[in-house]
Amino acid sequence: MLFSSTFFLFIFLPILLVLYFGLTRKQTSRNYLLLLASLIFYAWGEPVFVLIMLLCIGMTYIFGLLIERYRGCAKKSKWTLIAMVTFNLGLLGIFKYTGFLLESLNSGLGLSLPVPSITLPIGISFFTFQSISYVVDVYRQTGETLRNPLDVGLYISFFPQLIAGPIVRYETIAAEIKERRENEDDFAKGISRFIIGMAKKVILANQFALIADKAFALDPSSISVSFAWLGAISYMLQIFFDFSGYSDMAIGLGMLFGFRFNENFNRPYLSKSVSEFWRRWHISLGSWFRDYVYIPLGGSRTTKWKHARNIFVVWLLTGIWHGANWTFIAWGLYYGILLMLEKFTGFGKFLEYSKIVGHLYTVFIVLFGWILFRADSLSSAFIYMQSMFGLNDNIALGSLASLYIKENVILMIIGILACLPITFYLKGLFKGENVWVNTVNHIIGMVILSTLFMISVSYLVKGAYNPFIYFNF
Repeated sequence: MLFSSTFFLFIFLPILLVLYFGLTRKQTSRNYLLLLASLIFYAWGEPVFVLIMLLCIGMTYIFGLLIERYRGCAKKSKWTLIAMVTFNLGLLGIFKYTGFLLESLNSGLGLSLPVPSITLPIGISFFTFQSISYVVDVYRQTGETLRNPLDVGLYISFFPQLIAGPIVRYETIAAEIKERRENEDDFAKGISRFIIGMAKKVILANQFALIADKAFALDPSSISVSFAWLGAISYMLQIFFDFSGYSDMAIGLGMLFGFRFNENFNRPYLSKSVSEFWRRWHISLGSWFRDYVYIPLGGSRTTKWKHARNIFVVWLLTGIWHGANWTFIAWGLYYGILLMLEKFTGFGKFLEYSKIVGHLYTVFIVLFGWILFRADSLSSAFIYMQSMFGLNDNIALGSLASLYIKENVILMIIGILACLPITFYLKGLFKGENVWVNTVNHIIGMVILSTLFMISVSYLVKGAYNPFIYFNF
């Protein structure tokens, strides 16, 4: 089920809200209702995969109890933790990487092993990581063991963040699962946040997707220089508005039910270095790898070589996490190398002082990284990049590029402006202590949100392009 669908907006969510606030005030009952709603939400498209998630929930509950039981025995606790990680990564590996591994062995060793066609359960990369987070937090005693398996189920399956994040750490919402306070202010903010996220997705991301899909569907060696750049920039904007829009909707939905998820994006395209970009982009994934992989390996508090190793391991895993393709592995290592360059040379400090240079550098680095991320293969990615500079004897403009540029120039301007902190500046500009001024500002805000909602719904009714990019991961 999609957040940006008329069924979710006008049937699923309203019914759930009525039941949640109308039937009972008891927290336990509300948790059970949210768990049931989450399972229905997940099972809506592919019911069989809910069994995989239920298996994950059951095993996570058992591992949490075992960690608590063996608290006084370091050896047993450690082996339980290893078994839990093995189970979750094994589950993820079977469904996500089996085909890729067998195809790579066949190609590299000249084998003819049969490659099974395994459908990827939506969101498996997210809920397995949340399972690991829960047991590790219990092991570290930063989160309390949940005695009720249904509470574990709610943590792992809670529908706002289930399919495409943000990755919610157990210690972040452990207290809210047991006791939370819903209020009108958070409810209003949640609705506003959801509408903004939906507008990002439906009005902007979906339109940029049409341009990007067209560009990357063409022969990369014959695409015009202009259209290659247009396609790359469109994908750069598409993936930002698609993923940050989903995160906004997830955070907003969580607020409706009293949950406060951490932010997942912080204006990443304003970054002045690659290091800063990854502190602003997909924050929940970056912090997860930092706290559960990078720091346990030693982080930066070790020798330079081990520090480099730790960065390499984290970014290799980051690439693998995103998908079963050599392009994702190359994409992860691409950023790992760039981060090591910034950290182990004076280049990072240079970028801090040369802000304009740092910003331009980061924008182009990220742009070419997204080409690697989007392309079907490494060779296609490199050929596409060559075409951006006319190195394939391709034409500079062409009729197709002219048509798309003319039709989408306003969209491009709006998309670029929307990456800037416009709302932050507007709030500062119009903020005041005068009651009448604040009332007018509130009315203007309501009109804007209502307009965005109606425009978004009109796109949905027309049945336009609508899938989320991160559903693939």
